[in-house]
Amino acid sequence: MMKQPTAPHTSSANLDAGQLTDIVQDILQQAKRRGASASEAGISIESGFSVNVRLGEVETIEHNRDKGLGVTVYFGQRKGSASTTDFSPRAIADTVEAACNIARYTEADEYAGLAEAQFLARDIPNLDLFHPWQIDTAAAVELACECEQAARDSDARITNTEGAYVSTHSGLRVYGTSHGFLADTASSHHSLGCTVIAQQADEMQRDYWYSVSRLATELEPAVAIGKLAAQRAVQRLQARHIKTQQLPVIFSAEVARGLLGHLIRAISGGALYRKASFLLDMLDQTIFPQYIHIDERPHIPRALGSAPFDNEGVATQARAIVHAGQLQSYVLDSYAARRLGMQTTGNAGGVHNLFISDSGMDLPGLLQKMQRGILVTEVMGQGVNIVSGDYSRGATGFWVENGVIQYPIEEFTLAGNLKQMFTQVLAIGNDIDRRGNVHTGSWLIENMTIAGE
Repeated sequence: MMKQPTAPHTSSANLDAGQLTDIVQDILQQAKRRGASASEAGISIESGFSVNVRLGEVETIEHNRDKGLGVTVYFGQRKGSASTTDFSPRAIADTVEAACNIARYTEADEYAGLAEAQFLARDIPNLDLFHPWQIDTAAAVELACECEQAARDSDARITNTEGAYVSTHSGLRVYGTSHGFLADTASSHHSLGCTVIAQQADEMQRDYWYSVSRLATELEPAVAIGKLAAQRAVQRLQARHIKTQQLPVIFSAEVARGLLGHLIRAISGGALYRKASFLLDMLDQTIFPQYIHIDERPHIPRALGSAPFDNEGVATQARAIVHAGQLQSYVLDSYAARRLGMQTTGNAGGVHNLFISDSGMDLPGLLQKMQRGILVTEVMGQGVNIVSGDYSRGATGFWVENGVIQYPIEEFTLAGNLKQMFTQVLAIGNDIDRRGNVHTGSWLIENMTIAGE
């Protein structure tokens, strides 16, 4: 079995890649001795803490150290899985035995099995994903208080808060298979945020802001986060209602991220082989305007969605999902790929750093292009049907006239169909929200039904 290069880790986080690797190898050997024709095992440890403050006082301090181990075995095409949080030899042996017992009595599935060996990652790049934050709880509390106080000091209408938080976590995962893959990845994740309440007369509005990064030094300053949270809350005061009508809509960048999420759900293997997607049989067909390109970039150093391999050990690679408006590829793990008669795309566990091309305009430029319509800054509810593409979400935002924001609006519903919405994207802003796995600017959509008064 070829072992891949070990990712860097620190003793302060108590992450011992060597010991975890030994456990994974032992699990695979135990499964073989019990008659499994193939097996895979994953083991992970995560540690960190978070603090929450409200009105200058500590509300919670939570430390966590989580661990877990999972094993899947195959007896031909019969599959069994079991997991445990106990890493003792006896518990591990019992877990392997449980997985084998399940597999022996499970109905065979012709599509079950490990990812094909030829797709596994062999040359694993160092993506620089592990940067522990050497901050103690006292300093974290001070930073959270600084963020919240900046919000409260920035405007007299900030009368209350839901608090501010600091969170830091680091983890290590080792994954191995019986056909020669064994590798570990270490990663870190830090965040800082604040939620505040603005009040004017009897009206109250809440809003928030946050920053997230693998490196603590790349988080936005605490004061800036607090001030922006306050500004966003105050801007929502004196909200009005609007009448039911048809209008163009701009989805702000943080909301537009969800639209790309709906796309990925619709082109994911599970939805496709179950024939439960509004984009069924749309490969190589036009689903966006010609100027739109959507691609996956899994190897960006330090990015939140970066990964050298997927959850099955398959090598990730940069690829186009939509090119010139045409759907070029699905999002598949090995099981879904077999069901569809295709090859895995290295997406077991999801996509890695999704990007959509922009139109070269900032948000004010999009507002000018729209002239009259709605800027949506928050959506709520679960009214998205991936089978039909029907879209209906409660929303809040701002009324726009002559390309300029006029006043906040609330308690209206957006209605449309995703398939039509995608084809009616008039422009994508360059105000890219990078706080996650999906990178996009604001979207201007030509027409939607607004259900109001």
